Amino acid sequence: MLTQALRDVNALWIPPAKRYTEEELRALERETDVDPRPARAGGPGARAGGPGGGRGGPSTFAQQLMQFYKEEGVLALISAGRGDGGTVFVQGGRGVGSREPGADLGVPSVAVAIEHYGRIARTLAKNMPVSIEMEVKNTFSDDTKSFNVVAEIPGTDKADDVVMVGAHFDSWHGGTGATDNAAGSAVMMEALRILKTSGVKLRRTVRIGLWGGEEQGLIGSREYVKQHFADRADMVLKPAHSKLSGYFNVDNGTGAIRGVYLQGNEAMAPIFEAWMKPFHNLGMRTLTIRDTGGTDHLSFDAVGLPGFQFIQDPVEYDTRTHHSNMDVYERIQEPDMKQNAVIVAAFVHHAANRDERLPRKPLPKPQGPGRGTTTTASGR
Repeated sequence: MLTQALRDVNALWIPPAKRYTEEELRALERETDVDPRPARAGGPGARAGGPGGGRGGPSTFAQQLMQFYKEEGVLALISAGRGDGGTVFVQGGRGVGSREPGADLGVPSVAVAIEHYGRIARTLAKNMPVSIEMEVKNTFSDDTKSFNVVAEIPGTDKADDVVMVGAHFDSWHGGTGATDNAAGSAVMMEALRILKTSGVKLRRTVRIGLWGGEEQGLIGSREYVKQHFADRADMVLKPAHSKLSGYFNVDNGTGAIRGVYLQGNEAMAPIFEAWMKPFHNLGMRTLTIRDTGGTDHLSFDAVGLPGFQFIQDPVEYDTRTHHSNMDVYERIQEPDMKQNAVIVAAFVHHAANRDERLPRKPLPKPQGPGRGTTTTASGR
């Protein structure tokens, strides 16, 4: 009986860190719908947040709920979220947060560890009063400027053509942003260092963009694309639009790269299949037609440019480090990071040196002014 009980307990225990199983990866490959899952903010496999490459605005229900709280005289909201073991997930606004100056910020919301929340709940369940004293001070900075970091390795005979890689370097305040997204920034920097140090020939120019303001709605990459390639509102193409071969992004934490989301670009499948073959023994062999959202490749995809995000092992991203106080250096997996940099460098080398630019999907229609803007601070 004791042995069976222990088996039952073990069957219910799910570790916070995991890698994709072969079954899960094959399921991704079998998906035929480009956008098969409901939208959610950030995280591996999250679908695109809208045609503009950003995320949707605050939900009507969330706004109504916040108004109800205010009318009822609620002073503050306290939530435990989904963390345990001292992990606190912190994300703003309860669905009504906005980056716009003067916007209604609703009722102050405070996240606490579930162990502390549980003590409050148990005390109230025994009809014992609980007093909470808090002081919440938030300010909206007058300096609303952000910036991108851009660098490049010049090409040779096709130097006017460009292959881009990128990752966002801004982060949430709960931790230091190690997996979201210093990891992606470091991988991209190391990939370019490998290419430059090795001295391999690069026919096209290779450019890196480290984006600011991603967590507020892909602001850095979206404004870069708007300035250099096209504005999604009118889809008037700038000269550089025809010169960009493709863009590669890393923003799913510290996990090893296992494949690529094709973002609905079926013509890329045989190309990526060939490029992945040297990495089959490292577990990179998966292509899925579906898209994935919540990060900067959407800014490129939104104006008809080939933009791709890699499939990565989840590790602890959704369960421990994404927008939490545990997003710190100790959660980084060094072997995965090294492996990812080598894979990215190889993909960039192939893209820079092939005779043709990467295949493109049909151009999207103009979106029109005032549509596709992003007001929420979510993201990866």
